[in-house]
Parts: sequence; C-alpha cells; structure tokens
Amino acid sequence: MAEKKGVILSGMRPTGKLHLGNLFGALDNWVALQEEYHCYFCIVDWHALTTAYEDPYSIKEDIRDMALDWLSCGIDPEKSVVFRQSDVKEHAELHLLLSMITPLSWLERCPTYKEQIQQMEGRNLATYGFLGYPLLQAADILIYKADAVPVGEDQAPHIEMTREIARRFNHLYDRKVFPEPATILNEYKVVPGLDNRKMSKSYDNVIEISISLPEIAPKVRMMVTDPARIRKSDPGNPEVCSVFAFHRIFNRETLEELQENCRKGAVGCVQCKDFLAGYMKQYLEPVYDRRRRLEKTPAVVEELLEQGRRKALQVARETMEEVRSAMGLA
Repeated sequence: MAEKKGVILSGMRPTGKLHLGNLFGALDNWVALQEEYHCYFCIVDWHALTTAYEDPYSIKEDIRDMALDWLSCGIDPEKSVVFRQSDVKEHAELHLLLSMITPLSWLERCPTYKEQIQQMEGRNLATYGFLGYPLLQAADILIYKADAVPVGEDQAPHIEMTREIARRFNHLYDRKVFPEPATILNEYKVVPGLDNRKMSKSYDNVIEISISLPEIAPKVRMMVTDPARIRKSDPGNPEVCSVFAFHRIFNRETLEELQENCRKGAVGCVQCKDFLAGYMKQYLEPVYDRRRRLEKTPAVVEELLEQGRRKALQVARETMEEVRSAMGLA
C-alpha cells in the first residue's frame, strides 16, 4: 500500500438529509481521498447552531441521517475517523484561545460573512457565533494539524484565513505548532435541482441521497426540460435541460447519441426521462442497499461516532497540550 500523503479534515453541518448536490459536490471526493490521506470527517453540529440556534431540536436526528448518508456513499470508518464535533470539547477550547489572537477585522472582511447575511435576510444573525464561524472552522482544522482541506470554492477564503491564523500563532509564540493547510478544491459536478436552479433544500428542488428506488422515476418526471420544445418532434437543446445535466453524470453509455437525437427531435422528453431514471436507479441502488442494511442496526451510528470520538480525542488532546505549553498555560 502506498504511503499516505498527510492529514485531511473536512466536515458538514447537520441540517437535514443530504441530496445529490452534496454527493457529487463533496462526498464523492471524500471517498476517493480516503485512499490517499489520513482523513477526519466531522459532523459539525456546533456550526449548525450558528444559524439554527433558535430551533436546534432536529439536529440530533439530522446527525444520525448524515452519518447514514456518509456510510451509504462509501465513507469507511476503517479508513477514516468519523466523529461529532461536540464530542471533542477541545475544539471549543482551541477556538477560545485562537479568538484571543485573531483580529476582529479578519472575521469582518470574510466574503462569505457578508454574502450569507444578505442571503438570510430577515433572520437575526448579529451574533458572535455567526461572525466567528470561520474561526471555529480554523480550530476544527488546526487541532488535527491537517495538511489539506477539501472544500468548495466558496469556502476557500476560510482556509486562507486558517493559514493566516496558523502563521500568526506560530510567530507569536515562536513555535511551529500548526502547519498551514492547503486548499483542495472539490471536483464539483454541477447538479441542478428539479427546476433547473441550484439544487438546494431552501428551493425544495432536491433529490435526497436516501431516496428509495421506486421514488426516483416520479422525481425525474418533475424535472424541467427545454422550455422552447413544445412537441416531441421539435428539436431540443440539451444545454438548457436539467434532465441532460443529470445524464452527463449518470449516463456515460449513450449520452452523445441521446444528445444528437434530442437535437434532431428523434427522442421525446418523456422517453429521455425514462432513460435517465433507469441509469439513476442503477447508480444509486448500492447506496440505497447499504443504507437499508445500516438502518436495521440502529446502534451502528452511535458505535461509529463513539469509535471516532476516541480516535479524534487522542489527537486533539495532544495538540492542546502543545498549544497550552506554547501560550504558557501548561
């Protein structure tokens, strides 16, 4: 077996069942990275509270669903450490200590802070938790001395801030405690929602990873196709059709032929959707089968998270000993 390159940490907020956008935007990459890196995958329930602090009561069930989705998609607890953020209190301690050295302006200039404030207009997000989200994220990363972090492009500024915080800590205390983690941009496959907008729970246009096989065809029938195509014999434009966006992911066998027939008006939208549903069932059947097996043993999630907690805690405690020593708190 080839020697692994280093340590990776990444996480997701438990805010409901995951969908295909999560699968092709992150999870697929995580599964591949398990073979190359020592991976820590964290269910970041404290992060979920930054926007859901008024109604946190679904988070416990969301954690279970997220863990099942991860395992169903191929995250392997024998290869990766899977754990719940709040089970390792050292994350909170490091976050507190890093807050003593992080200039407020660094947090205020973060582009995602301003963008999310605008996107969530009408919600009270004037809290330190929301402002300090990137700093808690930095603590999550640095406590495991991650060499790299796989993220979407929108999160790349957070990793750059993490690098700045690591440099500042090492400089202030004249010790190389933290590495400066690199950014691994996820190879994102564009997955539109059923209405051809971005797939998002807030738009109610998602297909969940946990979907049962009989539910796939009805979901596919709801997809928006080329609005200019009225009759079956009309030439279509695959570039503006959400069905073809899914064919590019699930159908490698007949994609080019299908595109050509669409442009000629030789295949109708209903038939095209039926083809897609068949390919999606074939792709998602192993995921669905794994989830059904896991759901028959409800204790498996807590056992997995407890196993991950022990492994993560050992590393986090060692890092915190170094941090306290560097800051004169040992």
